Amino acid sequence: MRTVLIGLALAALAAGAAQAADNSLSPAEQKAGWRLLFDGKDMAGWQGFKGEPHPGWTVKDGVLSPQGKASKDIVSDGRFENFELAFDWKIAPKGNSGVMYHVLDQGDETYWSGPEYQLLDNAHGEKPPQQAGSLFALYPPSQDVTKPVGQFNHSRIVVDHGRVQHWMNGVKVTEYDLNSADFKARVAASKFKAWPIYATGKTGRIALQNHGDWVGFKDIKIRVLK
Repeated sequence: MRTVLIGLALAALAAGAAQAADNSLSPAEQKAGWRLLFDGKDMAGWQGFKGEPHPGWTVKDGVLSPQGKASKDIVSDGRFENFELAFDWKIAPKGNSGVMYHVLDQGDETYWSGPEYQLLDNAHGEKPPQQAGSLFALYPPSQDVTKPVGQFNHSRIVVDHGRVQHWMNGVKVTEYDLNSADFKARVAASKFKAWPIYATGKTGRIALQNHGDWVGFKDIKIRVLK
């Protein structure tokens, strides 16, 4: 039943988004419990990882983006456990970035604890487990549905009591269970085994990664699931 409800909610979001201006919520989205994480005007609601005072991100023309390699990852002020996160993104040619969730205020990097929805220009040449829409290095996307570089992609992450879906441009491209034996085995066979805090948070912050390449975000919104 929950899967059906999530599907209906996603359809309603898509319909409502068509009527809403960038970085705003339609009446239908507001009624469904969505709230903005980025208003298109400033960085209210975001901070540097572990309180970094100068994360080096800016807002221009309603788009949030890092400014060069010196920029740090940023994280949401709020922490979220079960949720639907929606965001639009575009990236520089052969660019690389990511969005992490359940990020803890521990470790040297956001990806030490937060599973990563990979953002990539797939012309970068990475293998499938590292392509756009993957759970980075662990679960590849079922297909490449990215738009050409320079156009915004629409992505969603649904986290529901350990069951996670990655959506891109209306297509579910990745699905996994954080509590499954398969997930744990993949982590144990990956680089993430070096960081015992990886994917251990039941709740945590949302992180936007600066990997050194230009990436732009807009229409970042979230709906908490019970």
